[in-house]
Amino acid sequence: MIAYELETIVVLARARAPYYRALYAGLPENGWTLTDLPPVESKSFWDAAEAGAVLTGRMTDGTAFKSGGTTGKPKFSIYRASEWDSLCEGFGRGMAAGGLRPGERLANLFYAGDLYASFLFITHSLERCGVPVVHFPLAGRVDADMLHHTVAHFAVETLAGVPTTLLGLAATLANEGVTLPSVRRLLFGGETLYPDQAATLRQVFPNVHIASVGYASVDAGLLGYASPDCGWNEHRVFGSATLMEIIDEASGELIAEPGRPGKVLITNLTRLLMPIIRYPAGDRAEWVEADGTPDRKFRLLGRSEEGARVGVVSLYYEDVHAVLAPYQTELTASGFQLLIRHHDRRDELTVRIAAPLPAGAQAAWNQRLTEALYAARPMLRDELQRGAIHPPRFEWVGSGLLEINPRTGKLKPIIDQRMTG
Repeated sequence: MIAYELETIVVLARARAPYYRALYAGLPENGWTLTDLPPVESKSFWDAAEAGAVLTGRMTDGTAFKSGGTTGKPKFSIYRASEWDSLCEGFGRGMAAGGLRPGERLANLFYAGDLYASFLFITHSLERCGVPVVHFPLAGRVDADMLHHTVAHFAVETLAGVPTTLLGLAATLANEGVTLPSVRRLLFGGETLYPDQAATLRQVFPNVHIASVGYASVDAGLLGYASPDCGWNEHRVFGSATLMEIIDEASGELIAEPGRPGKVLITNLTRLLMPIIRYPAGDRAEWVEADGTPDRKFRLLGRSEEGARVGVVSLYYEDVHAVLAPYQTELTASGFQLLIRHHDRRDELTVRIAAPLPAGAQAAWNQRLTEALYAARPMLRDELQRGAIHPPRFEWVGSGLLEINPRTGKLKPIIDQRMTG
């Protein structure tokens, strides 16, 4: 893996990328530190990227990828061949540190095509991980029967994929009365998997250990690997490849102490063509270990970009999950998403839940969950009483009817329809 000094990356970015030249216009030539560099603002960065203003040269080899595009217009990330190889080698080594064993048989259920990175990324990471494994490249659109046949025929013991894919396959297999006790590990990535969803997966995979495949994005690169001592939503920093910061979302203050939530900024040390310097990764996190710990452990707390705004009320996807979690045993929901609409001059929140709930039971559950939502976010009730927003609604759908990105297979956690009707 080829990594560069921060100064080398910044000097090149200032000299050759118009976006960084403008961003660092007030920065002295030398004597600065990482925190002296202004953080990247996501929208302006990607507006500049669309015009080629964040590149330090021409693309003469390598690969162009498109982000998942869960929110907003898709973004394109450019890698030289050597940079892509460094990214996959680093992630592969992280997968090895997470417990890959020689001879492990792994089915890759991530999505491929349409410039999406994850299937190719996992494929090449396995090739560069340093552990001899057997790879079954099924991809994300495999049907449950094909998965069942492959697992049985080849004694596949590990499945790796997006949680939405894993949950959808599990739901189909459960309906067919199939369990797969031979599957020993599920490795998820690309979106959060919640403990209640893990319980659903264990109904089909009763002997499974569930863990993160690792934490990365095609935009920011390497973010974290899951070592065996990591708890739920915990990862370790790829210390040789990235500089990770957690900053206060309001003040921008650098957070050093454990247990204090903030926004993740990432500086990638392996990319020169499209430098990523103090870039907002789109997640909230907190440190778990003390400052100075090698590959310091951190805990993810949800997406910083996934906060819904209903009128003047900010509502995180994680907030609604906390409301629904106590009722999971009764509801057996496979997932949910938030819809924000605007009509009659007011915003309206709809919580769309995938759960097998009879129509006759829905009204009682709507009332029950509305009160729980108000208890968690009293400002919603206050704004409703002021006439500033519509009452929150609940919509009950089948397990396959939550809206996903058709290219990546990822759940769309928040769908803002205010500008589209």
